[in-house]
Amino acid sequence: MSQRHQGDIGGVTPGSMPPASRTVEEEGVLIENVLLVEGGRFLEAEVRALLGSGRWPARNPDQNIGDLKAQVAACARGAESLTGLVVEFGQDVVEAYMAHVQDNAEEAVRRVLATLPDGAFAYELDDGCVVKVAITIDRVARAARVDFTGTSDQVPTNFNAPASICRAAALYVFRTLVDDDIPMNDGCLRPVDLVIPEGSMLRPRYPAAVVAGNVETSQVVVDALYGALGVMAAAQGTMNNFTFGDQRRQYYETICGGAGAGPDFDGADAVQTHMTNSRLTDPEVLETRYPVLVEAFSIRRGSGGDGARHGGDGVVRKIAFREPMTATLLSNRRRVPPFGLAGGAPGRLGLARVERANGTIEVLGATAEVEMSAGDAIVIETPGGGGYGRR
Repeated sequence: MSQRHQGDIGGVTPGSMPPASRTVEEEGVLIENVLLVEGGRFLEAEVRALLGSGRWPARNPDQNIGDLKAQVAACARGAESLTGLVVEFGQDVVEAYMAHVQDNAEEAVRRVLATLPDGAFAYELDDGCVVKVAITIDRVARAARVDFTGTSDQVPTNFNAPASICRAAALYVFRTLVDDDIPMNDGCLRPVDLVIPEGSMLRPRYPAAVVAGNVETSQVVVDALYGALGVMAAAQGTMNNFTFGDQRRQYYETICGGAGAGPDFDGADAVQTHMTNSRLTDPEVLETRYPVLVEAFSIRRGSGGDGARHGGDGVVRKIAFREPMTATLLSNRRRVPPFGLAGGAPGRLGLARVERANGTIEVLGATAEVEMSAGDAIVIETPGGGGYGRR
C-alpha cells in the first residue's frame, strides 16, 4: 500500500486543515472510489475536473497531479515486485506466507492478552468531549473486548473520527504491546472485539467534519487505551497541526513533543508520538520554497511530567513570515494536560502565540486561524509527556 498526504485538496483554508470546519465539504474536495488509471493511462483530465469541483476546489492542482502520479508509480512498482514473487515461488506459496504473517501476529497478541488485566479509562479533550474505553480480557480465549461506550456523541466541530481511525489506533496499541519482531498487519486485531457506538464522535454520521479526527482524536484514543492498560502515561496528545499558505503556495506540518513515561523507561524528548510519524521539512528547503524563516526550534526543557520515570519534553518552534499568509493551528492539550500514571505528574500544557512585527502578542487557542503579515511570527510550544510513578 502506498500512502501520501496531499498538501492541499481545497477546503476553506490553505492546507486543507481548517480549524473551524463544521462539515466534511469544508475540508476539501470529496473523492470517493475514483479511477485514476485505466488501460495503463493516467486519467489526468478527469482527475483535474474532480480537483476543481465543489465549492472549495483544490488550490494547486498541478502539485496534486504530480503527487498522484508519483503515488501511482509507487503502487505500480510494488505490484511488479509482488508479481515477481509469484513468478518465482508460485501464487499458492505467496498466499500461504501472507496468511502465516497474519496468523503469527494473531498468536503474538493472544499471548500478550493472557497477561493483561481488565481496565478502564476516560480522557477529556480540550473542548470538553471525552473518549471513554473499557477493556475486558478473556484469559481462557486469550481475547479482549474493547468498548468505547460512554464516549461523547458526535460533535458539531471537526474532532469527530471515522471508525476506521479508532480501529487503526487500536491496531497500533496492541501491536506495540508485542515484543516480538513482527510486521504490522490485521492479524493483530483478530483477538480484539471493538465496540464503537454509532453516532459517537468515534463513529460519526455524514456529513460530520472530521479533519481533526485523524490527527487529534486518534491521539486521545491511543492514550486512553494505554491508560486503561496502565502501561504508559500520556504522550503530548496532539500533532500540533500547523498550516499556512495563500492561493499559490500551501504548507502543512505536524510538530513533535514529549513521549509518555512507563514503569521502566523515561519518555523521549522532541519526538513524533503514536499516530504521527511525519518528518519536518529541512529548514533550508522550507525557507527556499516558502516566504518564511525558521527562527527557533529547540527542546522545551522542563515540560515533561515529573515522576520515578520522567515524561519527555516538548519543543519550541518559531516561524517568521516574510509575506502575508493565512496560518492555522489545529491542536489539543492546551487546557487538559497529558496525564501521568501511578502517581507521576502530568506533562505541561502546549501553547501558541503570534508575535506581531509591532511588538504586540496574541495568544492563540487550541484551534485558530490568523492572518499573518510580513514581519509577524508564530511561536508554538508543544506539550510534554506524562511522568510515571512517584519520585
